[in-house]
Amino acid sequence: MRIGGAGACHSDLHLMRDFEGGLLPWGPPFTLGHENAGWVHALGEGVTGVEAGQPVAVYGPWGCGHCGRCRVGMETYCEDPAQAPVPMGGGGLGIDGGMAEFMLVPSARHLVPLPKGLDPAAAAPLTDAGLTPYHAVRRSLPKLLPGTTAVVIGVGGLGHLGIQVLEATTAARVVAVDVRSEARALAAELGADLVVEPGPDAAAEIRGFTGGRGADVVLDFVGSDTTLALAAAVGRFLGDLTIVGIAGGSLPVSFFSVPYEVSIQSTYWGSRPELVEVLDLGARGLLRPKITTFPLDQAPDAYAALEAGKLEGRAVVVPRSA
Repeated sequence: MRIGGAGACHSDLHLMRDFEGGLLPWGPPFTLGHENAGWVHALGEGVTGVEAGQPVAVYGPWGCGHCGRCRVGMETYCEDPAQAPVPMGGGGLGIDGGMAEFMLVPSARHLVPLPKGLDPAAAAPLTDAGLTPYHAVRRSLPKLLPGTTAVVIGVGGLGHLGIQVLEATTAARVVAVDVRSEARALAAELGADLVVEPGPDAAAEIRGFTGGRGADVVLDFVGSDTTLALAAAVGRFLGDLTIVGIAGGSLPVSFFSVPYEVSIQSTYWGSRPELVEVLDLGARGLLRPKITTFPLDQAPDAYAALEAGKLEGRAVVVPRSA
């Protein structure tokens, strides 16, 4: 495919560091870029279902394609990773990704047609930064009824879209937490009912907003010790606490350390059917990633800005040929 946009993800920064620690099942060299959209450029022998010139997004996780999880589109949780193109990865994660003018996709099942009117540069971050929070919200939908509250911790590349997912698909009130004043301002602009600065009074402020009950769903897009402690402190009995961020924090769990019957889970990416739904929301203007574009030869600058915390939303690398 010819790349029209490739998102620069914060997890790429973790990849650059974790190679040295041997924590991943694969290592360099490979091209980064696991948030990709563009146009089908050429087809290999026997490929059907897509045609040259068609605008498409890439479903990022590539599993074996045969196990039960893969058959229902949950290739994130492939149960036979040894038969996948790369174990527990995909384009930009162990095998060449989209930070290039062209990208080789091993199967047409990894391509999702773009809805009419959705530009590839805008679609690219939706394949992860949109899909990941969408999956996290979707699994908690029964707890996001009218009168409930959801807390979004971290209004970055994923969190700012998480707020939009909540606004577009639920009736819950939304509380956003971020240390950066510009991120809190963005959260308010996107419809958050309350924005909170982290600190010693943050938990009390959130609990006060909920009438003392706590939040029905907490989505932690950071995942540090500090944010997980806040997440547990503001959770409601019978609620959900979902860890999305990979900052490496931990949460002590014992009988008295978390609210009664709170469900604690981590999530990784989302399913292919969910990506179809996310792209539809994007095409309808209900999910609008805040994007800063960089030409391909300035991709290192995008990662430098990301690591320095100087970006709002998502950085998207766009080849000059796009």
